[in-house]
Formats: sequence, C-alpha cells, structure tokens
Amino acid sequence: MPRKIIRRFLPDLRGMLDRPSLRWISALPQDPNLLHLNRHSVSLAVFLGIFCAFIPIPIQTLLVISMCFWWGANLPIAMVIIWLSNPLTIPPMFYLTYKLGSYILGTEVHRLSFTLSWEWFSQLGADILLPLFVGSLLSGILLASVGYFFILFLWRWKVIRNWEKRKNLRNSH
Repeated sequence: MPRKIIRRFLPDLRGMLDRPSLRWISALPQDPNLLHLNRHSVSLAVFLGIFCAFIPIPIQTLLVISMCFWWGANLPIAMVIIWLSNPLTIPPMFYLTYKLGSYILGTEVHRLSFTLSWEWFSQLGADILLPLFVGSLLSGILLASVGYFFILFLWRWKVIRNWEKRKNLRNSH
C-alpha cells in the first residue's frame, strides 16, 4: 500500500505530541485525517500544499495549517509539500507567475529596479503585485489540481497492483 511507503518518511507525530513541551497542542487535532494516511487526506494535502506554496504571502505555513484543520487534510504531508517554495525556488517561481499574470492581464512586464521610496512601493503595488497574484493563483490552482489527481491516480494504481500481486500469488499456490 502507498501508506507504508509514505509512513517510512514521516515522523511519528503522536509520539511528538506526547512530549511535555508540545502537550498544549495535543488537544487541537480532532479530525483523524490530520494524521492518518488515506487516499483522500493525502491527495488533499498535496493540493493544499502546492496551492499555498504558490501564494506570494509570508504566512504560507499558517495558511496551510489552517486549511488542513478546516478541510481535514494530512498535516505533515501538506507541511512538507509547502516547501516547494523555499529560498532557492521562490525567485524563479514568482518571476514566472508574474510573467503569466502580466500575460493574462495584458500588461507589460516591468524590469524591477529597487529604490526605497514611496513612489517605488506604489508602483510595485500597481504594476507588479496584481499580475503576481493573478499568475500565482492560476498557477497554484492548476498545479495543485494536477498534483491532487496524480496522487489519486498513483494511489489507485498501487492498490490495484497490490491486489493483482496477491491474486497471482494465491493462484500460483
């Protein structure tokens, strides 16, 4: 099962929540899907992690945590997936989403020059932030959907393969 493969790479969260320093959080997770590995919670966690990774805000981690609590996605997997946007990948990722947003909105791609002034900030908001958010939301939704359906397909494929393997094993005896 895919559950066994994924479980090898995840830390034991139940054990971590039993630590005295983290005991205050142990009452928070009431939904069993937050820590369980099933097709629904894992695919939803991949969707939320990829979507939040493309949102250009500094509180992506808090956003994905709250969305996991709200929709019952697997929290550790979503936390790992959100690191698609890390300090190495953020510049090219957001530049490409900015170019996509500029293309969709029909605006010109501006060269970014940095000067610390009020005019620069106002121009940044008008010229760069709107295309960045449009491109990021579109990219996040599209790539998160691809990830969601890919995990569903992969999970189903692995389960069917295991069934066939067990069936062949029974028939050979």
